[in-house]
Amino acid sequence: MDEVLIGTVVGSTLRVSVPLILCALAGVLSERSGVIDLGLEGKMLMTAFATASVGVATGSLPLALAAAVAVGVALSMLHGYACVSHRGDQVVLGMAITMTAAGLTVVLGIAWFAQGGQTPPVPDGVRLSRWFVGAGEWVAQVPLVGRALALAFFGHNVLVYLSLALVGVVWWLLGGTRFGLRLMAAGENPAMVDAAGVSVKRLRYQALALNGVLSALAGAYLVLAQNPSFIPNMAAGRGYMALAALIFGKWRPLGALWACLLFGFLDAVSIRLQGVDLPPAFFGGGPVPVQAIQALPYILTVVLLAGFIGHAVAPAALGRPYVKER
Repeated sequence: MDEVLIGTVVGSTLRVSVPLILCALAGVLSERSGVIDLGLEGKMLMTAFATASVGVATGSLPLALAAAVAVGVALSMLHGYACVSHRGDQVVLGMAITMTAAGLTVVLGIAWFAQGGQTPPVPDGVRLSRWFVGAGEWVAQVPLVGRALALAFFGHNVLVYLSLALVGVVWWLLGGTRFGLRLMAAGENPAMVDAAGVSVKRLRYQALALNGVLSALAGAYLVLAQNPSFIPNMAAGRGYMALAALIFGKWRPLGALWACLLFGFLDAVSIRLQGVDLPPAFFGGGPVPVQAIQALPYILTVVLLAGFIGHAVAPAALGRPYVKER
């Protein structure tokens, strides 16, 4: 029984961490280039709505994903146009994107589907299927740890494995390529980058384009893997959790990954705790309050921000529009 419980919790942790990991990587890329992105929550909502709407209308998974990516990149380009090209306030625009997305998705959902802001469920053919099921059945035959390993690491959809692989890709991109080193330099000392003949504006737009793609995958995952239809505000604060994770991870992909897995673990544990009775020694016993369980990931978000935001060293030029010297 313990083997099954451990495997189930680890597997659930990986699944619920996916949108956090993808959003945290999106934030790492934009903020290492010097652009604050508080619009991750809004991008997830808009891309989730685009995925559900196109999925319902066409029944095509590629078209649903393409719509999500198009919307995510468009929002990032809007962010860049206002903040990189016209030196607008990055914090204000990020919040504006999130607030607009929260309202616009509901309005469009009511207008198009007349279901109170929700969309109809996407067809089963649009949903992501499980991978490596056969390999998991083979691994489950291994004595002692096989069943736990099978439940933990096999039978997930492709975005679970892709999100973990993208952590390594972003880590390599930032630290092992010329583009990544220039991107990080744009967030630390943009004047030096400009003096070397490299366009700071172009680097920041490129970082935002990648940010839009990753945010779109996070939003699409909510519909294609978790809930089959769009629900108003279904992102449920995950964009802000991802921001807390990247701050806790010191704007590094691997550090952000561990923070996202911690959030995911608390979310998975909170699901398992629902309906569990406390011993009499704890508050007189009785069932664990559902509200307290569901609040665990959000409480951790506040704790991490309160405890680490003053100690983590952000990129030196983060949030500062760059004005090219003449």
